[in-house]
Amino acid sequence: MQMCGRPGSFFWALMILSSIPARVDGCDFAQSVCGAHAPGDVLIGIMLPCHRKVIALHERIRPESFHCADFYWESFLRSLAVIHEIEAVNAAGFLPGVRLGYLMCDTCSSASKALQSVGHMLDVNGSQNVMCDYNDYRPRVKIILGALYSEVSIAVAKLLNVYMVPLLSSTSSAPDLSNKLRYPVFMRTIPSDEHQTKALAKTMNHFGWNWVGVVYGDDEYGTEAFQSFLRDAEENRVCLAYQESVPHYLDHSLSMQRIKRVAKLIRSSNAQVVLLILKAELVEALFKEMIRTNTSRIWIASDAWSKSRSLAQMEGINKVGDILGFTFISKKSKSFDDYLKNLTATPGGYNHFIEEYKNLRFNCSSECFSNKPPSYCPNPDHLSMRSANACTSTDPQEQNDDYLVNALDTSEAFLHRVAVWATANALKELLKCNSSSCLGETNFPPWKLLRELKKVKFEFDNHSFSFDKNGDFASFYELIMWEQDGHHRQFQKIGRYHVLKKEIEVNVKNISWLSTANTTIPQSRCSEPCAPGSVKKILNVSCCYDCRLCVEGTFSDTWDLRTCKACPNGTWSLKGWAQCRPRAEIYLRWTDTHPIIMLAATAFGILLLFVTFIIFLVYRNSRPMKRAEVRLSCVMMAGLSVSFASVICFMGKPSVHLCRAHQLMYAMGFTLCVSCILVKAYRIFLAFLPFGQLANRRLYKLYKPTIIVIVITSLQGIICLLWLIFDSPNIDPTPPSPQSMSKLIQCSEGPTYIGFGIMLAYIALLALVGFLLAVKGRKVPQEFSETGYIIFSMLMYLFVWACFVPVYITNNEAASSVQASAILVSTYGIIFCHFLPKCYEALWGSKADTLERILRRWQVISSPKLDSVTEIDIDIPEMDTPSEKNNGSSITSTMAVLSSGTLSVFSPTESDLVITTPCNDKIHAYAMLGRRLRSVSI
Repeated sequence: MQMCGRPGSFFWALMILSSIPARVDGCDFAQSVCGAHAPGDVLIGIMLPCHRKVIALHERIRPESFHCADFYWESFLRSLAVIHEIEAVNAAGFLPGVRLGYLMCDTCSSASKALQSVGHMLDVNGSQNVMCDYNDYRPRVKIILGALYSEVSIAVAKLLNVYMVPLLSSTSSAPDLSNKLRYPVFMRTIPSDEHQTKALAKTMNHFGWNWVGVVYGDDEYGTEAFQSFLRDAEENRVCLAYQESVPHYLDHSLSMQRIKRVAKLIRSSNAQVVLLILKAELVEALFKEMIRTNTSRIWIASDAWSKSRSLAQMEGINKVGDILGFTFISKKSKSFDDYLKNLTATPGGYNHFIEEYKNLRFNCSSECFSNKPPSYCPNPDHLSMRSANACTSTDPQEQNDDYLVNALDTSEAFLHRVAVWATANALKELLKCNSSSCLGETNFPPWKLLRELKKVKFEFDNHSFSFDKNGDFASFYELIMWEQDGHHRQFQKIGRYHVLKKEIEVNVKNISWLSTANTTIPQSRCSEPCAPGSVKKILNVSCCYDCRLCVEGTFSDTWDLRTCKACPNGTWSLKGWAQCRPRAEIYLRWTDTHPIIMLAATAFGILLLFVTFIIFLVYRNSRPMKRAEVRLSCVMMAGLSVSFASVICFMGKPSVHLCRAHQLMYAMGFTLCVSCILVKAYRIFLAFLPFGQLANRRLYKLYKPTIIVIVITSLQGIICLLWLIFDSPNIDPTPPSPQSMSKLIQCSEGPTYIGFGIMLAYIALLALVGFLLAVKGRKVPQEFSETGYIIFSMLMYLFVWACFVPVYITNNEAASSVQASAILVSTYGIIFCHFLPKCYEALWGSKADTLERILRRWQVISSPKLDSVTEIDIDIPEMDTPSEKNNGSSITSTMAVLSSGTLSVFSPTESDLVITTPCNDKIHAYAMLGRRLRSVSI
C-alpha cells in the first residue's frame, strides 16, 4: 500500500500543479485557463463548471489567478455530453468537409472566473484588440455553450452582447434572460423560469398547499425566480409563511451562519412545505442541518437541484421528508453511456478534466484516508467515490469503468446534446452544406451564426425543436418525486407541466408520501379549509382566515371560496348552504288535506242548499214555508250558493283574476243573502212593534222588499267596483322571510286594505241592523215570525267575523284559509239556523196549530194588562175559512186592539170576516181578516 501511496502522492501534486494557470509571458493562456481542447474548422466554446467553487473568492483583493476546488461530477458529465455529441456530429459527416472543434473552460461556478474564460475564447491570434466596429470580428470560438447557472450566463451574455457571439445554455432559466433588449445573444434549449414558477405554484395549488416557506439564493437566478414565484403564488392563492435569502456562494463566511438561521426558522414555522431556489451545494448544507436536528418537511426543488444525484445519495437523505421538483426533458443515450465507459481525450486535443476525474477515481492514495490527510487530498465525499481497484494499476489514466453511468443520471445531459445539434443545424444553413460539401466560409463573424440559430428547426431523437421569439424552447417540464430507495433516493416521474397550455398533470396513484406513510396528501395550510357553505374571512394574509357561513340568499359550492355567490333568480338558500334551491310555493293546493276538507264542506253546503231548495218548492204551500217567504228564501239560497262558490276560488295557485273573483263573489253573494234577512227582520219589526198611526204609515211606505234587496246589493256592488278601481286585490308582493325556504303565494286585498275593510264592514252593518230588528221582535211567537232564526244566524255571523279580523291580521300566512273557513262557517250558520228548521217543520212539524192556539199562546207571553194599542201583521196560513177558500189568499193581515177587559178587533177598511175568541180572563180577541189590509208581505 505504501508503494502505491508514493506514486499516488506524485499524481495528486501533479494534478494540483496542472490546475494552476501559468503566469509566464509567451505561454498558451488558453491552455492554462481552459482545461479541454480539440482542434477543428469551427470552434465551439464550452463553458461549464467542473468545480463547485473558487477557493477564498471572498478574500480576493488582487487580480490573481483563480484556484478551484470540489470536483463537480454532474456538471462534468454535462461537459462530456457536449464533447461526445460534437464527436458524433463529426463522425456522422453532418457537415461535409467541416470538422467541429471545441475549447472548454471551467467556470468554477463563478461569474468572474467565467468572464476570464470568455476573454481567452474570444482572442484573435493570442490577443484581443479594442475595435469600434465588430461586424467583421472573427474570433476562433464562434459560439459558447453554457453556462450552468443563470448568474454566470447573465454576466457572460452582457459581455458577449458587445461582439454578438451567441451564448446557448441548457440550464440557465432566469426569466430576465428572455429579454432580447438586454440579452440579444442569449438563447437556451429550456423554458424560462417564468414557466417554472408557474408550474411550482400550480403544483402547490394542486396539492392544496397554500402556506409555504421560500429560501432562495441572493444571486440573479434566485432573486428573479423568487420575484416571479411571488406573482404566480398570488394567482394560485399560495401564501408565504416566510422568505429567506442565503449567500449564493458556499465559501462565503456568512453562508453557514445564514443556513443555520434558515434551518431554525424552518423548524419554528408551521409551514410544512418549503421551496428551495438554491444551488445543489447550498441545499446539501441545509439538508445536513435538517438531518442533524431530525427535521422533516416537504421540499420543493427548483431545476437547479431537482435531479442532483449527490443529494439523492447523501447520508440520511430519507430523514428530511418528501422531495418534489421540476426538471427538463431528459433521455438516455446508449452511445453516450458507452462513451463514458471508455473516457479518453479527443484525438489531437487534451482534456485535463478527464485526467482529474480519473485521478479521483483510480489514484491510489492511502494517506488521504488517515486521520490527518495531506492538504492535496480531496474532500471525504470524493474519497468515497474511489474505485475499489484504485491500487491495482500504476497509471490511473489508463483505467475506465462504468461508474459515471451507474452513479449519475446520464439522461440529464440530453438537452446539452440538443444544443450541439442546434448549433450543427445552424452551421449547416450558414455554411450552405449539401450532401457532399459545405460551400460557406468557416471563419465567419459569430453574429451570422446567431442569425441562423434563431431560425433553426430540427428533429433529434424523435423530438422536434425550435426557438421562440425570446430564444427559448417552449416544451414542458417533468414533475418528479424523490422516492425512497434503501438509504438513498431515486427519481420517479409523477406528472408533467405543459408550458403552452399552462396545465399540470399529476398521476396521484403513483405517489406514496413519506410524511403520511401512505397515499394521503400531507397538508400545509395556515388555516383549515372552509367547507362548501362557508367562505374565508381574511385575517393578516390571504391564507390565514376564519370560516364564515354564507348568509341567506348566497352560497358557496366549493372549498375555500373568498366570497359567497348570489343565488340565481328563482332560487334561495339558508345560512351556510352549499347550493341554492327553488323555494317551495305555499298556497291552498288541491291535493292538500285542508283544501280538500274545505272543498268537501263547500260541495256539501251546495248540495244542502239544493236539497233545501227542493223541499221549499215541494212544500211551498205549507205554513212554515209561507212564513219563511219561499221567494225571498230562494234568493237567499242563490246568494249563499255564490258565497260557497267563492270558496272554490281560494283553491289552487292564486292569480290576479282569482284574487278579485273570490272577494267579489263573496261580497255580492253574502250581501244578497243578508239583505233578504234584513227584509224579513224589517217585516217583523213593522208587524209587532208599537208605533203611532203616523209612524205606521211612514214605515209601511218604506217596506218595499224587492227595492230594498236591490238597493242594498247594488250599494255593495258600488263598493266593490270602487275597490277594484282604487285598491284592487292582487298577488301579495310581500317577499318571503330570508330564513324561510317557503314562498307564500296568496292574495293581497289591496295595498291599503281599505276597500276590503269597507266591504266587510258593510255586510257586518247589515247583519247588525238585522240582528237589532230581530231582537226588537224577540217576544213575537215563533209561529208568526223568524226572529229566533235571524238572531242566531246574524249573531253567529258577527261572532265569526269578529274572530276573523284578529286572526286574519296576526296570521298572515294562513289568511286565505282563514277567510275561506270564515265564509264556510258563516254560510253554514245561516243554513242551519234559517233553512233547516223550516225544512224540519215542513216535513215533520205539528199541523194542529190554529189561530186560536196561536193567539192564546201570544197572550200568555204578553203583559196581563195592555193599555196601549198594538197593530199587528199576522200571517195565518191555511185557515179553513171562507175567505181563504173564496179568495185563495195565502197571506192576510189582522189588526187587534187589546183593552183591559176585552179584545176588540176592528178594521179601518172593509172586512170579510171577524173572529171573536173568548178567554177565561174575559179577554176577547177580535181578528179581522182583510183582503188588502196594509199587507206587509211580498
